[in-house]
Amino acid sequence: MDRKYWEKIAPEYNEEIFDVLKNDSKGLIVSAIRSTASPNKTAIDIGCAIGKWLPVLSPIFKKVHAVDISAENLEIAKKLYPQLRNVEYDRIDMSDPKAKMPLCDVGVCINAILTDSLKKRNVFFTNLKKCIKKNGHLILVIPSLESSMLTSIIRMRWNPDKDANGVIKKNKSSFQLKNILQGNAEIDNVPTKHYLKEELQLLLGKEGFKTGDFQKIEYNWNTEFLNPPKWLTEPKPWDWMVMAKKL
Repeated sequence: MDRKYWEKIAPEYNEEIFDVLKNDSKGLIVSAIRSTASPNKTAIDIGCAIGKWLPVLSPIFKKVHAVDISAENLEIAKKLYPQLRNVEYDRIDMSDPKAKMPLCDVGVCINAILTDSLKKRNVFFTNLKKCIKKNGHLILVIPSLESSMLTSIIRMRWNPDKDANGVIKKNKSSFQLKNILQGNAEIDNVPTKHYLKEELQLLLGKEGFKTGDFQKIEYNWNTEFLNPPKWLTEPKPWDWMVMAKKL
């Protein structure tokens, strides 16, 4: 997932990319954002894409920096929300070690650290530290590797969609195994990084963040299968959300 990928997908973003805001039925992410908000604080939406979280952030912060790797995404966001006068848009590659970014009180990063490149992810996490003030907060939502594995187990055992997705193929077994061991699970045939809860604790702690409670952002099983059986209710698939404080 590089800049070319996001520039290409930008015009069809609503159709192609899962809407976390719409599917967070309990409103846990919005509640976490509001708990850190103040009319005297600045916020940064890291990987803002086409700006779905900007109407949440803009009214409750003094200023919002919307940053994304895709210039096309940012242009779409500007056109969608011209009424949000306190939003500043900047194209920033968070996987660039030389990236320059604003220093803010609160950072919101919703499913943006997805690259299968370990090198790029390491830089991304370091840059998270650089853009959050001391004692500031980071609200991070990330794909759950535990949830992805649960989905794979259900697919292998009950095969709700009667297909072979998620099955290790002989001619690709070495490549797929290497990806699995790194936490890279395929979404629409694109290797996408998923995270263990304990892995996130280590990564954020290494960058000087103290992690609070982890919460599951739960979704319905129709986000994973075309035809989930009626008995498949609990547990639900989920992303991890954590609020971390920069020490």
